[in-house]
Amino acid sequence: MYFRESNLRYADLAVLNGRVLKSTNPVLQSEAVATIGECIVFVGTDKDIGEWIGQKTQVIDAKGNTVLPGFIDSHVHFSDGGFGLNTVQLRDADTPQEFIKRISEYANGIPNGEWVQGGRWNHELWPDSPLPTRAWIDGFTPNNPVLVSRYDGHMVLANSLALRLAGITRDTVSPIDGMIEKDYNGELTGILKDQAISLVEKVIPSPSEDQLTRAITTALAHARRYGITGIHDNAGKEDFAVYQKLYARGELTCRIYCMMPIQQWKSLSDIGIRAAYGNDWIRIGALKGFADGSLGSSTALFFEPYNDNPHNSGLALADMSPRSKIFKLVREADQAGLQMCFHAIGDIANHLVLDMYESTFKANGETPEKRRWRIEHAQHLHPSDIQRFQSLGIIASMQPVHLVDDGCWAEKRIGRERCKTTYAFRTLLNNGTRLAFGTDWPIAPLNPLLGIQAAITRQTSDGKNPGGWFAEEKIKVEEAIEAYTTGSAYAEFAQNEKGSIAVGKLADIVILNGDLLCAQPETLKETRVIHTIVGGKVVYQAVNQQ
Repeated sequence: MYFRESNLRYADLAVLNGRVLKSTNPVLQSEAVATIGECIVFVGTDKDIGEWIGQKTQVIDAKGNTVLPGFIDSHVHFSDGGFGLNTVQLRDADTPQEFIKRISEYANGIPNGEWVQGGRWNHELWPDSPLPTRAWIDGFTPNNPVLVSRYDGHMVLANSLALRLAGITRDTVSPIDGMIEKDYNGELTGILKDQAISLVEKVIPSPSEDQLTRAITTALAHARRYGITGIHDNAGKEDFAVYQKLYARGELTCRIYCMMPIQQWKSLSDIGIRAAYGNDWIRIGALKGFADGSLGSSTALFFEPYNDNPHNSGLALADMSPRSKIFKLVREADQAGLQMCFHAIGDIANHLVLDMYESTFKANGETPEKRRWRIEHAQHLHPSDIQRFQSLGIIASMQPVHLVDDGCWAEKRIGRERCKTTYAFRTLLNNGTRLAFGTDWPIAPLNPLLGIQAAITRQTSDGKNPGGWFAEEKIKVEEAIEAYTTGSAYAEFAQNEKGSIAVGKLADIVILNGDLLCAQPETLKETRVIHTIVGGKVVYQAVNQQ
């Protein structure tokens, strides 16, 4: 922290004439911010900031616009998102014909033998919601293997060439934690779910370091546009290595908190890694595990069967089987000081993860505050488990933007009663649970304003819930901002360094057009980022700042 004893040291950067949100609880605002190096040295009025401004100070006139701490996305797949920006785009393909057309055109534009990947299709947009099949695309992709993902990442479509390269035939048995879909005649449809996807992924050539670096660099540029100054990334060791190289070259423009696969806990522990190990730019020590799949793929794990498929209650993924083994692993990883971040969508998946966490706490002692363990998604909760989040000190790492699509069809899957505790933001907050918001990008768009709007309006993309889908779970705009800033900072043990605009904290700041706190909720998605500032440096500036 810098202390102002004379006029010998002026600010490197000053933001004036803004609506500076210093605090969300309670809401406190100011006008101006000054920074030296990577830190904030002044927060106050336009009048009082004058003594910090010298000839070399970079001055930004915020013109009455909103100034917030930079957004911290608590759950992304960053390199996947970077790769996805340059692959076939199927998210808004609203008919099977458009789906087929886009794949055909993309395949025609790449060399023979190159894989068609990405996609992020959503069959719920199509009349009667049929799942795509390999027969749709085989005739258009004879020379290119295809593996395109549903937007939740838990279901894919493979063409016949991709299946043949993977050695998958009508006689191949589904893995215990996945599904190879077959039609009534026992023929492959091309649909693969959860761990069955890995049967094809293992024959796809791994990207080179240069390709991975380009993908991450593309993703960084994308994040800057949306005011994102920090991410919690579902990273592999290859991603971590690229982050280190970009940091060494001074090319990182957001701060990285890596959630590594839980299977790597021992290798991290053996070299002395603990939760939140690292510096202000790159840190590791969090572990990601999976309890189930997704609702859209009908692989989220529930106590009761799906309404539209009474023979299916979802899939328990390999990380949770056998249960005695995963409970032992988690206890040992906890003793090593590592943080748990388990994916759980369905109600029984969340219940089982809470049971595992609780048994670990009882066995190992220590306080939840020290651990800051998380459930990623925490999407469909049994009413009896909601209070357990608070009592166990579990952070709900959630992605409100998902409800915009899920709310259009979730009741078809699991019925209205179970949907009452879906994305239960208000109930969790009222029970004292800490929320950390993110997007799950590229599963959903990276723009945090879409998530904030979803959390406060709960409006769905079909327009059928103008007052909000289960409106009692709406939260206030300042609460959503807090979950996207201080909540995410807390979830990575960094609330003392970032997540709010205060003297001594890192100068990670975003300037948005308009007054975010007073804007009509339905218009938030139209809000644009004017400046993104990371460590006191402007890393993004909109061309048109009106």
